[in-house]
Amino acid sequence: MKKIPLGKTDLQTPPIIFGGNVFGWTLDKTDSFKLLDRLLEKGFNFIDTADSYSHWAPGNSGGESETIIGNWMKDRGVREQVTIATKVGSNPGKEGRDVSKKYILEAAEDSLRRLKTDSIDLYFTHWDNENTPVEETLEAYEQLLKQGKIRNIGASNLSPSRIRASMKAADEGLPRYKVLQPEYNLVEREKFEKDYLPLVEEYNFGVTPYFSLASGFLTGKYRKEEDLKGDRKEMVKKYFNEKGLKILKIQDEIAREHGVSNAAVALAWLMKKPGITAPIASATKESHLKAFEEAVDLELSQEEMERFEF
Repeated sequence: MKKIPLGKTDLQTPPIIFGGNVFGWTLDKTDSFKLLDRLLEKGFNFIDTADSYSHWAPGNSGGESETIIGNWMKDRGVREQVTIATKVGSNPGKEGRDVSKKYILEAAEDSLRRLKTDSIDLYFTHWDNENTPVEETLEAYEQLLKQGKIRNIGASNLSPSRIRASMKAADEGLPRYKVLQPEYNLVEREKFEKDYLPLVEEYNFGVTPYFSLASGFLTGKYRKEEDLKGDRKEMVKKYFNEKGLKILKIQDEIAREHGVSNAAVALAWLMKKPGITAPIASATKESHLKAFEEAVDLELSQEEMERFEF
């Protein structure tokens, strides 16, 4: 399948999108600015965030990541050089998800203010509330698109049936989702490949998968449960099984053969998969960005890709 640009022809996609969930949590303002500077210098100019990042950290309420990114773009004067994706619907700190028209219109204004920009390049429905008609959600986006406050829309954690219903509503004149952002990586494949890839092929969606490195498991940093500490423990320990450890072993072999990191292998695998536009990956240190560059230069053979099929 041919990889497609996201949205309008002037919204181009680099090989890897940077995940901004680390800003305002793992990284403070100073370290975030340093990392963003290096990221842009290396040509990775697409940043994905959300209005809920990073509400889970003590003392945060959501919007911290957007605030840091907005302050950085204004301070460096680089808004025109950067593509920004953000999300709505998770309703951070409150009960339940919210994709009502009223909520979206208010949340978009808050995101624009924090990002210090007049327009969001790509606006995702982050989480769904199936009590809200898809038409109502799309009507909110229609208003924002007409006002120029957003440029393209995408869907993240929506069920296949809700995506189909949304595309049917779009056939009646409402805005169309152009991009999917699913969970997809070497250890989490079945849901995307079975339930979402057919939608990608039917509707020609761009695809920007999250958790590309399985919360760090696919970096090879965690080899046994004793390695797990802090916030990632619950997210990563589920991969300590026969399948996960076998994938790590294959990664080790391929990484050694090419002289690259395990993270680069995981990202290169995604970049080569049918339908994938660009994976999302995060980093907390400048040295981690080396894996991005390695992945871009790494061309896995068909035989190497097939080694992961078991």
